[in-house]
Amino acid sequence: MKKCSGESSSKLDRKTVERNRRIHMKDLCFKLASLIPPQQSKPSNSKDTLSQQDQLDLASSYIKQLRERIENLKEKKEKAMRSQLGIDANSTIDADNAMMVRSRLPVIELRDSGSIIEVMLISGLNKNFMLYEVIGILQEEGAEVVSASFSTVGDKVFHSLHAQVKIPRVGVETSTVWQRLQDLIY
Repeated sequence: MKKCSGESSSKLDRKTVERNRRIHMKDLCFKLASLIPPQQSKPSNSKDTLSQQDQLDLASSYIKQLRERIENLKEKKEKAMRSQLGIDANSTIDADNAMMVRSRLPVIELRDSGSIIEVMLISGLNKNFMLYEVIGILQEEGAEVVSASFSTVGDKVFHSLHAQVKIPRVGVETSTVWQRLQDLIY
């Protein structure tokens, strides 16, 4: 009798383990299917639902599409960087490395979002300018700096300033700010 109850208990354990495994797999398949955008799923009637195998196939093809898109975007980025740096398309020079060799520091980036202005400055460790001068330009042009930060990565210093327009009706002439920052930095 003991032998029979031991086998029965073992059989129940295997059934339970298998049931839990199937439930877990079903949950994982559902999560995977939920990550696929609706426009990627095949058009079907509201009555028809995709089988689990169809959902897996759809997820697989979607992942392949994303990989292809990533590769295409990488190629576009590489071409754009080569073009910007004036590197021949057939050259074996990597655009990222050429960018590092040829990059002109400092770099100024100015974003105007209506009442918010963001200034990003990237400079080398040897290029000194006073951050208070940048803040002064923003203030003189009608913006109030609400935050400023910097970080050093390798031999580059990244400055980030966020400013808010003092009088929204009047605004800030970003082209003037841009020109004054260019004059200051270069």
